Amino acid sequence: MVVRWSTSPGSWGKEGTGHPRGHDPFDRHGRVAVTTTDAKMRQRHRACRLYKSSAIQPSLTSATAMAATLHWDWEESLIFFLHDVSAAAHLILALVVAGRLLFRRLSADRTKEGEVTGGDASRGVGRFRYCYGVSVCTTWALAAFEVLLAAYSWYADSGAGWSRDAVAERVDAAARAVSWLLLAAYLQFDFGRRQRRQERFPAPLRLWWALFTLLSVVAVGVHAATSLDGFLVPARSWALDAVSVTAAVVLLSAGYFLGRKEGEGRGHASEEQEPLLNGAHEAADDVDDNSSSAADASLFTGAGFLSVLTFSWMGPLLGVGHRKTLVLEDVPGLEPGDSVAGVLPPFKANLEALTRDVNGDGGRSSRKVVTAFKLTKALLRTIWWNVAVTAFYTLVYCVAAYVGPYLIDSLVQYLYLSGDERYAGKGQLLVLAFVVAKVLECLSQRHLFFRLQQAGIRARSALVAVVYQKSLALSSQSRRSRTSGEMINIVSVDADRVGIFSWYLHEVWQVPLQTGMAMFILYSTLGLASLAALGATVAISLATVPLGRMQERFQEKLMDSKDARMKATSESLYSMRILKLQGWEMRFLSKVIELRKTEANWLKRYLYTSATMTFVFWGTPTFVSVVTFGACMLMGIPLETGKLLSALATFRVLQEPIYELPGTIAMVIKTKVSLDRIASFLCLDELPSDAVQRLPRGSSADFAVSVSNGCFSWEASPEVPTLKDLNFQARPGMRVAVCGTVGSGKSSLLSCILGEIPKLSGEVRTCGTTAYVSQSAWIQSGKIQENILFGKEMDREKYDRVLESCALKKDLEILPFGDQTVIGERGINLSGGQKQRIQIARALYQDADIYLFDDPFSAVDAHTGSHLFKECLLADLASKTVVYVTHQIEFLPAADLILVMKDGRVAQAGKYDEILGSGEEFMELVGAHKESLTTLDVIDAMNGGNVSSSSPSGREKPNLSRSLSLAEKNHEANEDEGNGARSGQLVQEEEREKGRVGFWVYWKYLTLAYKGALVPLVLLAQILFQVIQIASNYWMAWAAPVSEDVEPPVSMPTLLSVYVSLALGSSLCILVRSLLLATAGYKTATLLFNKMHFSIFRAPMSFFDSTPSGRILNRASTDQSEVDTNIADQMGTVAFSIIQLVGIIVVMSQVAWQVFVVFIPVFAACVWYQRYYIDTARELQRLVGVCYAPIIQHFAESVAGSSTIRSFRKENQFVSINSRLTDAYSRPKFYNAGAREWLCFRLDVLSSLVFAFSLIFLINLPTGLIDPGIAGLAITYGLSLNTLQAQVVWSMCTLENKIISVEIILQYISIPTEPPLVMSENKLAHNWPSNGEIQLHNLHVKYAPQLPFVLKGLTVTFPGGMKTGIVGRTGSGKSTLIQSLFRIVDPTVGQILIDGVDICTIGLHDLRSRLSIIPQEPTMFDGTVRSNLDPLGEYSDDKIWEALDCCQLGDEVRKQELKLDSPVIENGENWSVGQRQLVCLGRVILKRSNVLVLDEATASVDTATDNLIQRTLRQQFKETTVITIAHRISSVLDSDMVLLLDNGLAVEHDRPNKLLEDKSSLFSKLVAEYTMRAAHT
Repeated sequence: MVVRWSTSPGSWGKEGTGHPRGHDPFDRHGRVAVTTTDAKMRQRHRACRLYKSSAIQPSLTSATAMAATLHWDWEESLIFFLHDVSAAAHLILALVVAGRLLFRRLSADRTKEGEVTGGDASRGVGRFRYCYGVSVCTTWALAAFEVLLAAYSWYADSGAGWSRDAVAERVDAAARAVSWLLLAAYLQFDFGRRQRRQERFPAPLRLWWALFTLLSVVAVGVHAATSLDGFLVPARSWALDAVSVTAAVVLLSAGYFLGRKEGEGRGHASEEQEPLLNGAHEAADDVDDNSSSAADASLFTGAGFLSVLTFSWMGPLLGVGHRKTLVLEDVPGLEPGDSVAGVLPPFKANLEALTRDVNGDGGRSSRKVVTAFKLTKALLRTIWWNVAVTAFYTLVYCVAAYVGPYLIDSLVQYLYLSGDERYAGKGQLLVLAFVVAKVLECLSQRHLFFRLQQAGIRARSALVAVVYQKSLALSSQSRRSRTSGEMINIVSVDADRVGIFSWYLHEVWQVPLQTGMAMFILYSTLGLASLAALGATVAISLATVPLGRMQERFQEKLMDSKDARMKATSESLYSMRILKLQGWEMRFLSKVIELRKTEANWLKRYLYTSATMTFVFWGTPTFVSVVTFGACMLMGIPLETGKLLSALATFRVLQEPIYELPGTIAMVIKTKVSLDRIASFLCLDELPSDAVQRLPRGSSADFAVSVSNGCFSWEASPEVPTLKDLNFQARPGMRVAVCGTVGSGKSSLLSCILGEIPKLSGEVRTCGTTAYVSQSAWIQSGKIQENILFGKEMDREKYDRVLESCALKKDLEILPFGDQTVIGERGINLSGGQKQRIQIARALYQDADIYLFDDPFSAVDAHTGSHLFKECLLADLASKTVVYVTHQIEFLPAADLILVMKDGRVAQAGKYDEILGSGEEFMELVGAHKESLTTLDVIDAMNGGNVSSSSPSGREKPNLSRSLSLAEKNHEANEDEGNGARSGQLVQEEEREKGRVGFWVYWKYLTLAYKGALVPLVLLAQILFQVIQIASNYWMAWAAPVSEDVEPPVSMPTLLSVYVSLALGSSLCILVRSLLLATAGYKTATLLFNKMHFSIFRAPMSFFDSTPSGRILNRASTDQSEVDTNIADQMGTVAFSIIQLVGIIVVMSQVAWQVFVVFIPVFAACVWYQRYYIDTARELQRLVGVCYAPIIQHFAESVAGSSTIRSFRKENQFVSINSRLTDAYSRPKFYNAGAREWLCFRLDVLSSLVFAFSLIFLINLPTGLIDPGIAGLAITYGLSLNTLQAQVVWSMCTLENKIISVEIILQYISIPTEPPLVMSENKLAHNWPSNGEIQLHNLHVKYAPQLPFVLKGLTVTFPGGMKTGIVGRTGSGKSTLIQSLFRIVDPTVGQILIDGVDICTIGLHDLRSRLSIIPQEPTMFDGTVRSNLDPLGEYSDDKIWEALDCCQLGDEVRKQELKLDSPVIENGENWSVGQRQLVCLGRVILKRSNVLVLDEATASVDTATDNLIQRTLRQQFKETTVITIAHRISSVLDSDMVLLLDNGLAVEHDRPNKLLEDKSSLFSKLVAEYTMRAAHT
């Protein structure tokens, strides 16, 4: 056995006889005095000890004596090592400080740092100056003490010679004295001159104080352990320890916790100031933007030392959260260093420094490459202070955690020999050592976890910000290479994962360190058998390498498949209206489900691999202990109770990092994959900054826009340029019109001016600022006023003028909140015309120099288009340079220059009259326009030429406006679909549950898979594991002898064979538990996914109109990821921790049932704390979820409108918005982390009380009352009591936070659904509708019960086989009528009959699949040309080609290399808007329904193409009922019947010629107005 002289029975006796007290090397307790002596004295001491021991205990063998010597050598070596480390650290400090002082003395050009401004001087009067004084005094005092102690050491040990230990101690003392003298001089004379300018002590100085604290604490621990082992520590060593620890605490407190910028603490509410937070959000409205509210100040900033130490700074927020439900305004602000503004600049600087030009010359051909390694390095450099501090806490935690296992052997020996009076003081010292170590462990762990979470918040904020900035700068090719779903995943999943990885930041070196310390303890107790433990640990680690690689591969595949699924989901949500109109939603749902099946396949593999890893690592401690004890038996090392319990305690401490190793490996793999994806995204090409030469406003240039020899291509390929031989110049104040057929390059021309399209050659120059109005309106979610102002200050006079010019005043008068009305996502609650007018208003308000309009007039009716052209282009922008694309020939004569585009070239250029007869391209367009007017001429002739003469005079125009004003006043009712809120706002704040998560959520989750059958099996497996593990430890504690002289109850082979059998049983239980848990989690995740997506796809359109897609995508990505990989494990953690805690209490109660006297009230206090905490934590977690969706939504909107943002040069504004949203998300996340550590700190304190009580109770029991082995086993389990007790409560709180994801998914599962898709009782004829007659009987429609009617008693019949045109101003009810026809909204009163069948009595799919529609906004999907024309795969290629030829796209598709398999990217962005419209036409030609609806189907095409389409429709749909909504009067005049709607009523319904005969009819006036405008051409 290894002899510990402090406890060995042979070391106690009257060995002092014959030795004078002054010369006996032992003190009165038989301990050896540890002093600095020569080698001979040490050898004599050692010999005397061994002699005395062997004289009293003859059975002690020479091997035992060697072990005793070996043990002393360990102690001696450790002390020598500490001296070496301390001396080296202090010498380095001395050199650094000396160099600093010398450098500053030699700096000739140094400024006088003592001279500061008044503001700087006043700053130094506060907290920092006080801390500086405390630090200087403490440093001088410590320096003086070190000098005196060094002098005394050299004097006292002068006769001890120059042995190795003596030299180490003297050098250490000298280094301490010199370094602290130099440091005191630096603080007094150098830093003191500059301290008024400082906000904090320098980071290296604070880091040194932290290191000094660690060295001092470790020295105390070593000296305490040495003393416990029977060696006498000199008084001066204890004095040095006391002074060093005290000084270290003072310096660390002053330097780290107190020495902060004074201003940062303002607004902080201390524990007694909770009322300051009350009503903070109410008061926020009463102060201006420059005032600071409670939410602006961080509670953490400026908190006192004790407040930071105990997390009491969280008290005010917890108090508010306990009294009421928290809202975001109640949550205080962030520290400056935690905000995006604080973390992004250093991160970008670090990343730039690491990703220098590949070619090294900074040339244009070089590019910067970001790798995962460089990204990681930049992050670590950015948060290096958090990394350093958490490393220090990790080191303290690791050391403190192993004090208990190290002292277990001593405690067992003490209990065995506690009858000896000479042990009287040792028990109390042991208890003190246990408790102090436990307190240090708790403190370091709590602050470690808090700082790690803070580091994670900073890392995530930096990544989200830099990814957002990158997304705004992507080139067109890069943008096409990444779908919006992939980019959303980078922000929502990958950046989050890197932030979460902060938990595992130090695991890479923490596990080897803990393993090394465990080996040290095992070696000190079991000798060479510890090598077997090391070998077993290494073997297990190596065996998991293949599993780790498999996990990495599965994780990569999982993320790739998740990207594909999110891409399909995002696209489906974006196009949900067209999917429902066409009856395709279930087809697209099946596509998402199929992609999910691929994802689920990789998820299953990943989960089962993780389960295998869990089994391996949970079984590792048992396997290692079996190997170690087996090695002891083979090597003849006796297994005694003290050694066994010390080893078991070591294994228990070691099992925590080993248990977490699977999660760590999995997290490292996930994080590496995420970093690779982020790095890959950051490597994408950006728009070249030199694509356009931008001259500032006021330059002497004689041009506004100039393009010379331009050649451009969206594909960046010289072989197939999009634009070529481009040469034109626009002088300031010119109006330049661009026209041409579909696909001729008109929009690309504007893109080259903006620098959006890659330039192959040539030069583009602009002079002044630009404003851009895109063809597809881009509107932000938010208020109308915010969209128009677009970041500029409000100028009321200018604002009103812009509203008037854009014909928005009446629209705003109708809305309940005016321009404060919140617009839904993508302007969902606005008509197409209103969105374009808001876009134009936004451009006008910017007061730019150059305006680029991409055919915005096609989305508005003729009257509004004329108004916009006259008031905006001809009046407000008369002095500006305007380049406008248009398909409307009547707007061309007003242009100073017309560019006619054909096949990517400028075919003709000049004024209207100049080019009219000079080329056929322009003549074709004008001829098509005149052809479209032939119908009007025919009708004119039939009416005797009176139509033209009926043009309204100035007196009649107001009457026209008045006659249609009622329609415009009902705009809100028409467009505000799905508004279920009585406030009138369409988009509402995301709903969140209040109070506790209901038990039904847990029950639903547990019983969803296999009706909960696996849950009891999982619990049974864990209970059996815990029982078997306790039984095996009991067996070892009972069967092993307390000491070598005690006869063991069983033989060594029996002891080990039983232990091995129990170990195998426990391992089997873990395997079963892991597999069952993975199976249950996978099945539950799959069921929740299917149910949620089915519910979403079957939801009515009102749900999508009022719910931003970012919110839905958040459910499908973030919340689903939680359910996939975390919720099941978290539930398992709660159950397993409770079972383990119950096991510990049972074991401890076997020794001393009295522990329940303390445990019960302590546990009650823990529960109270948990209830008090959870009120705040739950709401903070919900706020985290609520604040998350706006980030995703803003990101998605910014990506969609990046070209518009860049054209207005608003990148910085949008980056700032993203930063605010990110900080709003980080705020509840940060305080949630603080609240969690607040709780855990108090739980740790309470559990430490239970542990301390148990120890005190044990050492005061009478001798022989309990078995020392069983008592030691109880203490072994008690060492992890605080950890497990905190883990139980913490895991319960974490589960309650995470289960919110399940709660939200269950909310989405319960969304009200549309009526059935198919009704089996109402079978329709296969050719229904055969005639196509549509009858409306007293039709009343409104969008919500509390809203007014939009259609008010409409009774109309659309005859079968006839073409009916529907006209009316914006808001008259045209779109509502179409939506009612397709049952997007059901009638409130009345009926719609098609061929005599009430459409409300048949299934939605039966109805929608039999009707056809070409929507106003053309939609294409990611895939191929074939899949876009025939998503359901119902038609042959011949029919598809026929349809393409009919819609004038056949030749264009034949040019493509892949023909029908030519790719279509997300949203069809590689096709022009006009081409997309033609594809929609091709779909209805394929479908050939007997009812066809055209909703502005030709708005985005030129007149010639419109004529072709109209001709095609007449040919292909001769016998079809066609309902047309059009702003082009020529499209309506060709109809058999015309219906004019006004205010939801049918004002006029007759044949066009009959209506035109009545000069007072509204339709006649509309035609007259259009005729006037067309006559100018």
